[in-house]
Amino acid sequence: MTVAATASSGAPTRAKYGSMSRDRRWALRWSYFFLVLFAIFFLTPPIYMLITSLKSSAEISAATNPWWVYNPTLGNYAELLGSSQYLTFFRNSALVSIIVVTITMLISVPAAFALSRMRFWGSATLATGIFLTYLVPETLLFIPLFKMFAVFNEWTGIQLINKWWVLLLLYPTLTVPFCTWIMIGYFASIPKELDEAALMDGANYRQILLRVFIPVALPGLIAATIFAFTVSWAQFLYPLAFTTSADQLVLPVGIITSLIKGDVFNWGQIMTGALLGAAPPLIIYAFLMDYYIAGLTAGATKG
Repeated sequence: MTVAATASSGAPTRAKYGSMSRDRRWALRWSYFFLVLFAIFFLTPPIYMLITSLKSSAEISAATNPWWVYNPTLGNYAELLGSSQYLTFFRNSALVSIIVVTITMLISVPAAFALSRMRFWGSATLATGIFLTYLVPETLLFIPLFKMFAVFNEWTGIQLINKWWVLLLLYPTLTVPFCTWIMIGYFASIPKELDEAALMDGANYRQILLRVFIPVALPGLIAATIFAFTVSWAQFLYPLAFTTSADQLVLPVGIITSLIKGDVFNWGQIMTGALLGAAPPLIIYAFLMDYYIAGLTAGATKG
């Protein structure tokens, strides 16, 4: 009797676990299916760019299979890297991105610390307002900004347009709000017992920020830094509107303006320039992706 009862009770259990195993297998199959679709969709453009960058202009113009390189060449890379104009574009982008990241972090970190820990009247509203400013599209801002710079030039005689350093004034309007929001979320995830203990030991708020919060919030700082660098490096509209001279252009605009002449498109060098321009953010993401995800996750779920 007991053996029969045990056997009969084991059958539903096996059926239950068998059903769970089948559900898990189907879930994995669908997951891999969509991951493959995702990889194909997002990897096709860079693969095509790489293939085109290895072709000569004659092969690109020929009616051959566009997904195959019959006579691979590194001529596009050699010509572009040997061009002083392209190196100027790269240098301007590097300078602008590094300085903007520095300015952004010097503003965002203290602002986020104040809004997350130093509670005062209207702090929550101000924090929300900072994030909402990031949602205003840049396409609505560059025209009034252009007009403001023109009026400033009329009043003072100082020319701000067509200078690469004017981008140092424009890019923080895109990077500071979002980086501040990320850091508010990350600082809010740090236990309050840490800063309370530091206050009891006689530390002031500056010391708490520098010696307690910044070391603990390193993943959030890295996430904000990567975001600011990516926005600064890939920005296209502002430099297109505010810079025109070849020696003042940054990489995204320089590639388009120098390699497209009328209706003639130098596709080999355009693809090469785009790949070389995408290399710095790609390298940064490859080494710091874990920190970036950790920082964004904390900013999204805390606060």
